[in-house]
Amino acid sequence: MTTHSSSPSSNPTATATATNHRPFPPPQTLIPPDFAFDPDPSSSPPSPAPPPPEEENPTHLHLPPSTAPLMSSDYDFNSDLAGGSPESAPSFPPSPQAQALPPPPPPTAQGPAMSRVPSLLHLSFNQDFGCFAVGTDNGFRIYNCDPFREIFRRDFESGGGIAAVEMLFRCNILALVGSGSNALYPVNKVMIWDDHQSRCIGELSFRSEVKSVKLRRDRIVVILLQKIYVYNFADLKLLHQIETIANPKGLCMVSQSSGQMVLVCPGLQKGQVRVEHYASKRTKFIMAHGSRIAAFALSQDGRLLATASSKGTLVRVFNTLDGSLLQEVRRGADRAEIYSLAFSSTAQWLAVSSDKGTVHVFSLKADLGTLNNDRLQNTSENHGSPSSMISSLSFMKGVLPRYFSSEWSVAQFRLHEGLQYVVAFGHQKNTVLILGMDGSFYRCQFDPTTGGDMTQLEYYNFLKPDETL
Repeated sequence: MTTHSSSPSSNPTATATATNHRPFPPPQTLIPPDFAFDPDPSSSPPSPAPPPPEEENPTHLHLPPSTAPLMSSDYDFNSDLAGGSPESAPSFPPSPQAQALPPPPPPTAQGPAMSRVPSLLHLSFNQDFGCFAVGTDNGFRIYNCDPFREIFRRDFESGGGIAAVEMLFRCNILALVGSGSNALYPVNKVMIWDDHQSRCIGELSFRSEVKSVKLRRDRIVVILLQKIYVYNFADLKLLHQIETIANPKGLCMVSQSSGQMVLVCPGLQKGQVRVEHYASKRTKFIMAHGSRIAAFALSQDGRLLATASSKGTLVRVFNTLDGSLLQEVRRGADRAEIYSLAFSSTAQWLAVSSDKGTVHVFSLKADLGTLNNDRLQNTSENHGSPSSMISSLSFMKGVLPRYFSSEWSVAQFRLHEGLQYVVAFGHQKNTVLILGMDGSFYRCQFDPTTGGDMTQLEYYNFLKPDETL
């Protein structure tokens, strides 16, 4: 295990500068000002190195004057934060240099759907799977999962294609990435959108296309093709930069528990995963597969990592602390493209979607209480039950091919083959949420005792509400 400093090197290739927005009035504060933003309650954030000369700087950051972009009243979201108490989003510091960002075309007000059905460019859940964000060719939308409803939409008059939307739990701050050269926002910029003001309040600009963005309450993580930048959310200072193998999907995950940030991204070799433990300032490299990484998921506390390769037949679960393999499960025998992996909140279950059109739910055996000691729960009491799903020929392991001793999924839900789906676990017990690039939303329930086909509880088409069954 190697160590690293979470601060950038003394001569980094990225930095940021702040700029005021004088033409715009200050936003309204909806939460009393005595709510202070604490990026990391357990420890002080590392101090970034001095910025490099301007010619080495591939990024430029534009910020508004000191603001307090807090929870928006029209979200009615107060339960997503730990302990049920609201937290503020970060406030941005003022700068003596003023240079306004051009305002976007006015978004349409929340209301009836437009007659033209937009094209979907992006789907993603927020950090607690209570909401999901949709990027379209003319704007973006936010939906609540339980109960299912559209919370708001921002449809721009022209050129409003949004290729990536990242929510920050349920607050009014989002990160947006444009969809192309003719879009309102370019592909090489991360726009920080404040929905209190229905406009962008800042931007991060890069020399190459932004593949994805991840948010925590204390960090912004920007993923490029072969580079990842980690910024402090309170002041948007560059804290860390990571080189990766070519990462066209923008694969990256960050843990969401307060105090200890874990970041997972592709390594520098095919099939390798890099794990950054920022609290202990340690880096762990895991050779997860022999072929390229297609998808991975991180448990909320960052202690479990699930990975799938381009073959798409096996999913492996690792201990992020020491890189040990805890479990291996089988999706199927044929090659498949894995689209999505998701842990349940207790890390008892793992959901997997692929281009084969079936969502699988696997039972996990890792005992989180003894994970630090690399122990697994005793599963002998579950032998032969659906929650185990180990082949009856497993006693011949080592004689027959590994296929016959594989662990199979507990429950399945069959969808349209070839369509991309994103999965997550719902807040209701034993429920799975499924989003499709055709605008479909499914809520399904599985029986952990009998297993088998899941029961469909709800279906909506959020692009075509009139066609919802």
